[in-house]
Amino acid sequence: MRIDVFTCLPQLLEAPLNGSLLGRAREHGLVDVRLHDLRDHTTDRHRSVDGPPFGGGAGMVLAPEPIFRAVEAVVPPRPLFLLGPGGRRFDQGLARELAAGPGFSLLCGRYEGVDERVRDHLVDGELSVGDYVLAGGEAAAFVVVEAVTRLVPGVMGNDASAEEESFVEGLLEYPHYTRPATFRGHEVPEVLRSGDHGRIARWRRAQALARTRAARPDLIDARGGLSAEERALLDEFGF
Repeated sequence: MRIDVFTCLPQLLEAPLNGSLLGRAREHGLVDVRLHDLRDHTTDRHRSVDGPPFGGGAGMVLAPEPIFRAVEAVVPPRPLFLLGPGGRRFDQGLARELAAGPGFSLLCGRYEGVDERVRDHLVDGELSVGDYVLAGGEAAAFVVVEAVTRLVPGVMGNDASAEEESFVEGLLEYPHYTRPATFRGHEVPEVLRSGDHGRIARWRRAQALARTRAARPDLIDARGGLSAEERALLDEFGF
């Protein structure tokens, strides 16, 4: 998988993209993440990427020329997404969709935003990571890259890990425990030490349902509510 990221501040992404799972995946050739500095495609000696808005107003706007020049020079994988508040909400379903393809590209906004001609005539769409304001799109770009690349086969080492995470099947993940079995008087649930894998699987499913119902009832509603089988499972474990 190849992912291209266009930004005027590549230094904000260099370190996180080289760390942990993603850094190892890049080293092993499982993913190819490329950073492109918009300032390398400017034509003035100050390497300016922004300008004041027509019509007046506060702040500066990313100019179209360095963005168009950068994309045309690189010919990145499509789709090319602008990271901004007006786009499709990025979620686990979209992460899986992107992970199933050969690649995509991201354009990081900055300042007051980008010249509208970029949105109208260059990018293929817009992505939002949430209803809040960031100083720029670099943090959002890392969120998207991390969420997608960890779903690429081989990146996580154990591909089964991605099959039991939060938002798979529209549920939050069940609780996890590790050694010691007793910590400051708090015990690991007996069922997890029982060796009964069928009962463990049912307990984990019940925990996921109960946790989602309590913390994110909207996810339960989006699934059409609880089925009779799921209600029986919750009853079995006293929820």
